[in-house]
Amino acid sequence: VLRHGLRNALIPTVTILGLTFGSLLSGAVLTETIFSWPGLGRYATAAAIALDFPAVLGVTLLAAIVYPLANLVVDIAYFWLDPRTQRG
Repeated sequence: VLRHGLRNALIPTVTILGLTFGSLLSGAVLTETIFSWPGLGRYATAAAIALDFPAVLGVTLLAAIVYPLANLVVDIAYFWLDPRTQRG
């Protein structure tokens, strides 16, 4: 059961984890601003208020790089979980 069932059950779970990672990045701004927690979201908000354009662009670039990397990890996990999903 674990060998066959778990691998097939993990495919949708990996999909949800990949999508949740994107929500985690965008939700950090709101959470850190409301609760005054130090972090990347609060830094981005403070930089936007102070019109610090290089800092805002840096945070945006970081998010633009991390999100596709998370999707790449999800795609690699698909191939590892289900070898039938080869290049087609």
